[in-house]
Amino acid sequence: MFLQIFVIVCFAVVIIALFREETDFLTYTIAAMFAAVVATFIFLPEAITVEHMILAVEWEVIFFLMSLFTIVEILDDKNIFQEIALRITTKFETNTRKFFWVMCLISTLSAAFINDLSVAIIFIPMIINTSEKMKINPAPILLGMTICINLAATLTPFGSAQNILIANKFNLTSNWFFISLGAYFVIGTFITLFLLDKFILRKKLKDVWIPHCRENEESTEIEHLEDHELVILEEHIDKNVFYKNLFALGLFLILLLLIPNILFVGLLGLLIFIFINPNEKKNGKRKADISSYLGKVDFKLIFFFISLFILVYCMEVNGTLLLLENFIALITPNNLFLVSIFILILTSLLSGFLDNVPVTVIFIPVIQVLTSTGLAPTPMLIAFILGINLGGNIFPQGSAADMMTLELSEKYCADDLNYRVLLKVGGVFAILHILLGIGYLAIMIFLFF
Repeated sequence: MFLQIFVIVCFAVVIIALFREETDFLTYTIAAMFAAVVATFIFLPEAITVEHMILAVEWEVIFFLMSLFTIVEILDDKNIFQEIALRITTKFETNTRKFFWVMCLISTLSAAFINDLSVAIIFIPMIINTSEKMKINPAPILLGMTICINLAATLTPFGSAQNILIANKFNLTSNWFFISLGAYFVIGTFITLFLLDKFILRKKLKDVWIPHCRENEESTEIEHLEDHELVILEEHIDKNVFYKNLFALGLFLILLLLIPNILFVGLLGLLIFIFINPNEKKNGKRKADISSYLGKVDFKLIFFFISLFILVYCMEVNGTLLLLENFIALITPNNLFLVSIFILILTSLLSGFLDNVPVTVIFIPVIQVLTSTGLAPTPMLIAFILGINLGGNIFPQGSAADMMTLELSEKYCADDLNYRVLLKVGGVFAILHILLGIGYLAIMIFLFF
C-alpha cells in the first residue's frame, strides 16, 4: 500500500509539473520516474529489472516520433508550411469569409498529420499578419483554427501523440481511423466552422482592427517558444524545393495509409526527406546530412514518453493499475452504448483538466480490460479516441496548442482572444463536440453493432 501511494504521488508530480509553465517538466518527470523505480526495487526487488524496464518502453512509438519530428524539422527548415500559408493568404486576403474558411480548414487538415503545437506556431503569425493588412479582427479565425485543431487529431493515427500510443497498442490502421472517425471529423469540423462564422465572424466583419501595442515588435521569439522560431514569409521560396517536398510529403502520407508498420514508414520517410534536402558543406558540395536536422529536434517529448512508460510500468508491478482496472470495471455498466458514453465523458473530463498523454497511458490498460469483456471493441475505442482528443477544448490548459494561441495572441496584440474568451467559446464547443460524439456513437452502435 505504501509503495502504491508513493508511486501515485510520483505520477502526480509529473502532472503538476506539466501545468507549471515556469517549470522544466522533463526534470521532474525523470526525477519522479527515478524515485518510483528505486522505491519499487526496494520493496519488490525480484519484480523489476533493467530488462523489464527496457521492454516496458514502446520503442516503435519512440522511433516513429523521432522520425516524424525530424521530418517536420526538415519541412520547417525549408519553409514548406510557411509557403503553403503564404499562398493561402495571397489568394484569399481580399475576402474575409473565404480567408476564414480556407485558413481554418488547411490548418485543421495540417493538424491531422503534424503536431498541433507546430501548426499553431506556423499559422497564427500568418493569420495575424494578414488580418493586420486586411484590417480585420483575427480573433474569429484564431478561434476556428484553435478549436478545430483538437478535432483534427481524431482523423489519423498520427494526428497526436496520444493517437500514436492508442493505434500502436490496439493495432489500429489509418483506414480504421478514416472509416470509424472520418464522418465524425467532417461533420464536427463543418458544424464548428459554420457556427463560428454565423455567430462570431459576421459580428466582427465591420470591426476595423489595428494593433495598438508593439512593445515587442523588434523581438522575433517568445521566451516560452524555446527552440521554435516564428517565420513569416514575405516572398515565395524556390518552386523546385516546394514541389519536391510537397510530393515527398504526399508520398509519405500515402505510405502511412497503405503500410500498417509505422516504424518502417517513419524511417523510410525520414530517409526520403533527408536525401531530397541535402545540406551544403564548407567545400560547396551538397550532401545528405541527418545529423544537422537531428540537432534541431526537440527530444524533450521523447524522453518524457520513455520516463512515462517506465513510471506506468512501476504502477503495473505494484498492482495500482490492477486496482484501477477493477474499479472501472466495477462501476462500468454492462451495456455497449452506456460503457462507450462512460469512456467518452470520463476521458474527456480528465484530458480537459490534465495533459492528454499521461491520461492516455494510464487508461490504455483499462480500455484493454473493457474491450476483452465480450462487448464490441470498436465503439469503445472510438469513444476513447474522441474523449482523449476533445477534452483539450474544455479548458485552455488542457491543450498545448490552446496555450500557444493565447501566448501568440498576446504578443501580436489580438486582445479579443484571451483566456476568458477561449475558456467560454472553447468550453461551449467542447460540450457540443462531446454531444456530437454521443450521437455519433448511438448511430454507429444502432446501425453496426
